[in-house]
Formats: sequence, C-alpha cells, structure tokens
Amino acid sequence: MQRSDLPVSPPIRAIGLMSGTSCDGIDAALIETDGERVLQTGPGLTTPYDRPFAARLTGLMAGEGDAAAIEAELTRRHAELVLTLLETARLRASDVAIVGFHGQTIRHEPHRRRTWQIGDGPLLAALTGIDVINDFRAADVAAGGQGAPFAPLYHAALAGGLERPIAVLNLGGVGNVTWISGDDALLAFDTGPGNALIDDWCRARIGESCDRGGRLAASGRVDERVLARLMDHPYFTAPAPKSLDRNNFTLDSARALSTADGAATLTEFTAASVAAALAQMPAAPKRWLVTGGGRYNPTIMAALARRLGVPVDPVETVGWDGDLIEAQAFGYLAVRSLRGLPLSVPGTTGVPAPMQGGRLHARPVA
Repeated sequence: MQRSDLPVSPPIRAIGLMSGTSCDGIDAALIETDGERVLQTGPGLTTPYDRPFAARLTGLMAGEGDAAAIEAELTRRHAELVLTLLETARLRASDVAIVGFHGQTIRHEPHRRRTWQIGDGPLLAALTGIDVINDFRAADVAAGGQGAPFAPLYHAALAGGLERPIAVLNLGGVGNVTWISGDDALLAFDTGPGNALIDDWCRARIGESCDRGGRLAASGRVDERVLARLMDHPYFTAPAPKSLDRNNFTLDSARALSTADGAATLTEFTAASVAAALAQMPAAPKRWLVTGGGRYNPTIMAALARRLGVPVDPVETVGWDGDLIEAQAFGYLAVRSLRGLPLSVPGTTGVPAPMQGGRLHARPVA
C-alpha cells in the first residue's frame, strides 16, 4: 500500500456518498480519518431510488434522456440524504470538513481514456453547505489507468490486522476484488458481472429489481453450455489490473432459457468469473470477505464457497458494514485528495505511477 511521507495529520470528519452501477440507490456514511488511518466509521444511511428514476439512469447509460436534468435530480437526491444524515447524527454542516461525491457512473471506457460520472459538485456544495470533492476517477483514466476499482486503498486500511493474503470482493452491479498480501502489496481489478445481469434478468422476466434471497436461481438448473459461452470471453484471461463497464456483458446468451434456469446460470456466471480471478493473483487468498448487495444472495455465496474452496464470509464477520463500505471509501478518498495523497496506485488500476485525483468545490460563503 502506498504510504505518505507527509507528517501525521489530525483526523477530520467526512461524508462519503456512493451510487453504484446497480442503480438501486444512494449510500451516505460518516467517517473520521487522516487519509491513512481509519479512526471511526458511521453512522450512515441508504435511500433507494424509485423505479422511474432508476429507469432514467439506466436509460441514460443507453444514451437516452436529458443528462443535465437527470444530473441535477441526482445531485438533489444526494443533498437530501446528506442533510438527513446530519440531522440523524445531530451534526451541523460546519462539523463536516468534506463530502466525497462519487456520482453515478454512466459510461466507463478506460481503453478510450474516458470515464463519465454524473453529479454536480458545485450544486451539492451549495445545497449542503459543505465543501465537496468529486470526479475521483478522471485523472487516473487520463493517465492510462483503468479508473476502477477505486476502493482498494480503503480496503487495505481496514484490513490491517487480518491474516493475509486476503481478498475483499465487492459484488455490486459489477464485481471487483482487492487482493492484499502480507506486506501490504495490492492487486485489484473487476472480476466480471456482479448483480447487474441477474437484476436485469429479473426485471425482464418477473418484474422484480433483483432475485431476492437467490430463490429464483435456487429453483433453476445451470445450463453448462450457456455458462461456457459466457466464460469464453477474452476479458477473463486479460491481465490485471483491468476494469469493466456495466454493459460489457448482456443477457443475449441466456435468452432461450427458462426464467429459473436463466437466473441459475447467470448467478453461476458471477461465481465462475470470481473464481477465474484466482489465476491473476500472486497467491491464493486464505479468506474472501464479501461486500455489496451480492452478499445477501445465499445462492451466490454458496456458489462462491464451492468454487473458491476457502472461507467466504460477509464483511460483517470482521466488524465492517457492507452496506456502507463503498460510501465510507469515498469519504476516505476525499480526505486523501485534500492531503494530496494518491487515490490509486499501479496495482489497483494499472496507472503508471501513484495518482492523485478529485476536484474540490468550495461551499458558497455568505
């Protein structure tokens, strides 16, 4: 892990905000950190997106809709959650030094050196009365990095006392893993689809936003031929670090399957793509800790345990909050940005050198 040669700074209070590729809602979390040590986390809140707004976001990913209007609404929703979190925590805006505002990824194309997260930083600063840092990924991508995953430095900060090597697996819309060695070396990359294809399948077939409890997948049978076609994708043998856009994989291969068999096959695809990540790691992890919505799906978790052959546990087993860890990460990264510390390193995104990033937007002064 990249360490700073700056003198130790006192911790400051930050709020991190995350709206993931699943387009299911916003997480907000308080964190106290100096950008290296994590002194305290929590509390935090989550607010789901209503279906019409989630559909507008996924439509924008497909090139449909008014980007400016959607960005303004997205920003207002984030501001409302920040203000609610302040009220819940009995804090004033002046008690928080910075907000880390990830925004919503609409397109991620590092091979073209571009990534696009919507979210109006100046508007959020105005609505909350707190300085804001956003645009975390752009500098990394412009320098030739993958721009993702972006939470590994935070994972390493949290995992200080755990047995190594260890893997932290985030199963959001896209899956990504952070491999941490005994000497704090990091390797991170997207593994493949997380929940995105399963969620898309459920929306199309049963009108639900996800496979709740993994029950639909558990009722079906995996089609091994379809699974083999899905795994026969050059991404899985490409060297890490590497990253994906949510739309790099589609439902096309599974469309002829029954509703239950399609869910089973796509769920197994998520687990198989994670298992394929082992070939990229210098040493097999002794344990996998799972965060993101996928940890709530027992069918995914059982498939992971079967394929990985070592303990696979939700991050709550080591005292982390899997619902808020991504939001906490962007609060942590915002503080690192303030201190001029790297947000990404070669092992996490493939960027040529440790890379600073983020764009600061000051709150209006009366």
